[in-house]
Amino acid sequence: MTIHIPVLMDEVLDGLNLSPDSVIVDGTLGGAGHATAILERLGPKGRLVAFDRDPLPVELAIEKIDDPRATFIHSNYADVPEYLNQLEIESVDGVLLDLGLSSDQLADRDRGFSFQSDGDLDLRFDPLQGDAAWRIINRLNEKHLADIIYQYGEERLSRRIARKICLVRKDTTIRSASALAKIVRSCVPRSKNHSIDPATRTFQALRIAVNEELKWVQVAMNRMPDVLSSDGRLAVISFHSLEDRIVKQSIVKDDRLENLTKKPITASEGELMENPRARSAKLRVARRI
Repeated sequence: MTIHIPVLMDEVLDGLNLSPDSVIVDGTLGGAGHATAILERLGPKGRLVAFDRDPLPVELAIEKIDDPRATFIHSNYADVPEYLNQLEIESVDGVLLDLGLSSDQLADRDRGFSFQSDGDLDLRFDPLQGDAAWRIINRLNEKHLADIIYQYGEERLSRRIARKICLVRKDTTIRSASALAKIVRSCVPRSKNHSIDPATRTFQALRIAVNEELKWVQVAMNRMPDVLSSDGRLAVISFHSLEDRIVKQSIVKDDRLENLTKKPITASEGELMENPRARSAKLRVARRI
């Protein structure tokens, strides 16, 4: 069962310009909110191919969504062209990438996405790939840690945080999300007029580093136009400036694409009241020329 609320639903469906016979790729399945809504718009000849790096959403979707028009694949969205080739799909009418962290992942206390989690600070989307975040923060030198926190978290106090992490780990292994959050909060003063937890930027930075998120966004933006049919749509939802910058620049510079959103589409006041996590979501849409 999912608790995730998909963001910008109406805007995504409009941006994809769906027809009953559309073939659509959802590169980031998550709680299957967008995927389910897309299937509802498709006719008998329509098709959805959905991907996720996290195996759990794929397992849930296979179990819960019994629809012959849908195919669910556990893989990185950057691998879409290879899988479409295996499925003998020459091109698709739309690609959706929702780059946000799902509420289901935040609620999983065994993976460390939540600051309150006493489980391992893992932060991997795919638990079978790469090193868990706790191993990284206990291994990297102070400068490397500071660089990651600054570059990927845009945290101005990155050096102070890295210094404190290295000091604490001399006496004990930093293993849980709650332990790291406590360290960061001791270094970053909470703004009186800001509700965001002081640990947010550091956790974002580590998650991006562990999953190589910016690298794969860039790879996907380079590859997705080639799988789109003429007039096909690419819709991308980003949640922080580093991702959005890559998406924006990729669309503007790519002569295969026409930029349909000069400014990113953001959540309405009504949506923000129902789902505050949509506050940082930005949707950009492009058309395959």
